[in-house]
Amino acid sequence: MVQKSKPPAAASQPKRRGRPRSYEPDTALGKALDLFRKQGFAATSLDDLSAATGMNRPSLYGAFGDKRELYIKSYQRYRDEAGAAIGAIFREEMPLRQRLERIYAAALDIYLSGDTGPRGCFTVVTAASEAVGDPEIRAMVLDGLTGLDKAFASCFRRAKDKGELPESADPFALAQIASATIHTIAIRSRARVPRKELEAIVKGAIDVMIGTKG
Repeated sequence: MVQKSKPPAAASQPKRRGRPRSYEPDTALGKALDLFRKQGFAATSLDDLSAATGMNRPSLYGAFGDKRELYIKSYQRYRDEAGAAIGAIFREEMPLRQRLERIYAAALDIYLSGDTGPRGCFTVVTAASEAVGDPEIRAMVLDGLTGLDKAFASCFRRAKDKGELPESADPFALAQIASATIHTIAIRSRARVPRKELEAIVKGAIDVMIGTKG
């Protein structure tokens, strides 16, 4: 009996390793940032991050480190982008009321963005929770909060020097009120409070900070 020869085994396909050809660091980090802003740190798994970025776990580790490192890099990316969007408004010369209106409008544009709904502020919504147990994240949060206070205080000092505020005005106290307004619209935007209501909160806060002048 003649035995039929077995067909040659199909050549096994080599396993793909490392990052896919379409890998772009900035794009992948942006996807991770979007996911962390939506779900927070604890609720976001490595599988979630892999699916969002299109990278397998070894590629994620190789490019960004572990999940915590990727979270910190995402938070820094958020801070850089938010700073670029709002920082110029702090530096430009304009009347105080106009400056405040533009700062809050830019903040609302950031907080209300998201494909599936408003994502709020990374610092207030997710990083502040992680700051409780992580000294590095806590330092980043505190740096962001104090930096915002200082930027607002500088605005109010300049406005006071130009006569837009009374001599009795306390620039630092006003700055803390301005920062607190940023935080409240961040939280309320996450809860899907309509933009018109958030803008009404902003207008009321500005009226309190600078009165009816301007």
